[in-house]
Amino acid sequence: MGERWDETEIERAAEILRRGGLVAFPTETVYGLGADARNPAAVRRIFQAKGRPANHPLIVHLPGPEHLGRWAARVPPEAERLAARFWPGPLTMILPRGPGVLLEVTGGRPAVGLRVPRHPLVVFQQHPSDARAHRTQTDDRYLGHGAILKFS
Repeated sequence: MGERWDETEIERAAEILRRGGLVAFPTETVYGLGADARNPAAVRRIFQAKGRPANHPLIVHLPGPEHLGRWAARVPPEAERLAARFWPGPLTMILPRGPGVLLEVTGGRPAVGLRVPRHPLVVFQQHPSDARAHRTQTDDRYLGHGAILKFS
């Protein structure tokens, strides 16, 4: 797939993810290997494919900051302000994991890493009609190579 994904490629990648497969896609800092973070078998495939130890947590990519509450047990006001200012972009927030977050995703830890990248595939998975707007959105709030902030 090219650097600019068209609608057909995004739909194909989203279908692969829905079926439990893996998809490589660019983020602001690296190429990522994505899976449905709600599917334990798909998450395990990432660890197998990368040879990653099971206790090394993954980052969950969200389609937008409004999804924080679905993955974090609590979202401090500071995290909400940072999300509004720097997402989409290379900011990863570490927040207390919500009750539905798979232990496989967090490496058994009590926190989860959350990010909203600019790539339209992340939006398409949950909101197919929003993918085009997400892909063409311009944003001057880029943080550079990435930042990780932990909230406990």
